[in-house]
Amino acid sequence: MAVFNQVEFDNHEQVVFCSDKESGLKAIIAVHSTKLGPAVGGCRMWDYAKDEDAVYDVLRLSKGMTYKNAVARLPFGGGKSVIIGNAKEIKSEQLFRAFGRQLERLNGSYYSAEDVNITCADVALMNKETNYVLGLEGKSGNPSPFTAYGTFLGIKAALQHQRGHQDFSGIKVAVQGLGAVAYGLCQHLADAGAKLFVTDINQVAIDRVVNDFGATAVGIDDIYDLDVDVYAPCALGATINDDTIPRIRATIIAGCANNQLAQSRHGEIIREKGILYAPDYVINAGGIINVYYETAPEGYTVEASNKHVEGIFNTLTEIFSRSEKDQKSTHLIADELAQEIIQNGL
Repeated sequence: MAVFNQVEFDNHEQVVFCSDKESGLKAIIAVHSTKLGPAVGGCRMWDYAKDEDAVYDVLRLSKGMTYKNAVARLPFGGGKSVIIGNAKEIKSEQLFRAFGRQLERLNGSYYSAEDVNITCADVALMNKETNYVLGLEGKSGNPSPFTAYGTFLGIKAALQHQRGHQDFSGIKVAVQGLGAVAYGLCQHLADAGAKLFVTDINQVAIDRVVNDFGATAVGIDDIYDLDVDVYAPCALGATINDDTIPRIRATIIAGCANNQLAQSRHGEIIREKGILYAPDYVINAGGIINVYYETAPEGYTVEASNKHVEGIFNTLTEIFSRSEKDQKSTHLIADELAQEIIQNGL
């Protein structure tokens, strides 16, 4: 299995393969950079078809966290971890404590937190073996509401840049994926007057949003074809690709999913099509910003966290303006901004 020659490897400082026979743990921890501080990024549990898929995922997510933390002006480097397996079948206290012991062995170079299929309760089990975890109940807690708020502000910034206003009245938004963050986003959008079109693989999640916010449910594959103003990808990544781009009618793409572009070239394709794209790791940074305030010297407060999250609006406004000026896709401008911050410091 190739690691070093993968494009996503990108000079990772450390990639650790972890196993524990008693608990059945199989995990990978990737530390991309510690230049700005300890690597911080959540742990994802997924039933990968093959080990190579897990390696690819953890490497790209880890690098993404380096850029996300830098652009969010956080004193964190970038890292990520994945636990391989079906979350409905293999979760146990023994497994998460075993993973916590693996984190402890890294001696603070990487801090983990919740991510896909990992809850605050799971992180609390890791915490029985290590202090190198963040996002605990009673401290910063669930980051989802902050990610949702930041994503909503990012859509506002896109509206302001493209249309010169922040009024959601009559704005149609297609939301793909209805997890905890997307539910919070739908609430913000509905409260602001947006018309919602939603889809998910989970019918219960669809019914909840339809009932709570008057959303219109559509088929999984129909979400791309809708005549809407905003397409908000909020499920897993790579939904902006060769197959979907010709179908997307929205003029703004802004959602909370990670790694929305299947390939970097797709960012330029949608720019040339006249679509304004809010780079994923910029718009969805609210959760990691909230987690940071758990470590702040002055202690955690919701007020301080929200104030920092509100900076996402200004950061995206800067990226949109630079993209227009340089005639370069927004995701490349975001990468340049991240690299400038990493090079020059916060």
